[in-house]
Amino acid sequence: MTLTNNMRKKNGVALWRQIADRIRTAIAAGEYDGTGMLPSEMVLAERFGVNRHTVRGAIAALADEGIVQALQGRGTLITRKDRLNFPISKRTRFTTGLGDQAREMEGLLLAHSLEGATTALAEKLNVAPGTPLIRLELLRKVDHKPVSRSTSWFPAERFGGIATDYEDTGSITEALKRSGVEDYVRASTIVSARHAEADDLADLELSPGAILLVSDSLNVDMDGQPIQFGTSRFPADVVQFTVEN
Repeated sequence: MTLTNNMRKKNGVALWRQIADRIRTAIAAGEYDGTGMLPSEMVLAERFGVNRHTVRGAIAALADEGIVQALQGRGTLITRKDRLNFPISKRTRFTTGLGDQAREMEGLLLAHSLEGATTALAEKLNVAPGTPLIRLELLRKVDHKPVSRSTSWFPAERFGGIATDYEDTGSITEALKRSGVEDYVRASTIVSARHAEADDLADLELSPGAILLVSDSLNVDMDGQPIQFGTSRFPADVVQFTVEN
């Protein structure tokens, strides 16, 4: 991968954020595997066509995320480059998807609410606009590090107790079983990428400018009835997706 020279501020995104994004992506792509170190500030400044102060800001942001570490007199060490592999398949499950990549996994219920279905949600969940939905705000951690922030909606008539059930089990799959859904499949997944917004930055412990992989997904029961629509956000330098047939 070739890093672009002579960067310009665009769409209100500061240069140091753009540079942090490019370096983060290059690390994930293995560009610096030969040395395990970032190029010097001077080399990076020349490569991007900016001053060293701007590069220093980008490196400081990456250090805050735990991706690099400044070593006195030696340069900047890359401390995290291996990403968790999250498979997207007919039966996508967070816990089983990560499998033996983690020693410990935790699911936290941050908030829940009852709200009427918007036109868009009603279409996805095959209900009338205004139909009561349960909204769950979830945070998932792997080995005590946050790796996913998600928002999900469920028809309230069928899943009125899902907030309590999730809080008890820490698992969507187990919570659905308590409502009589023994099995379900993924009907659709749309993957995109964007900069993290304020809430996700805080919950996922990221620095401004961090890139998220976003998965918008619809799950249905074995009769084909929609049961859950959700959007999950993953730090792009921590998680990669594998789409399985």
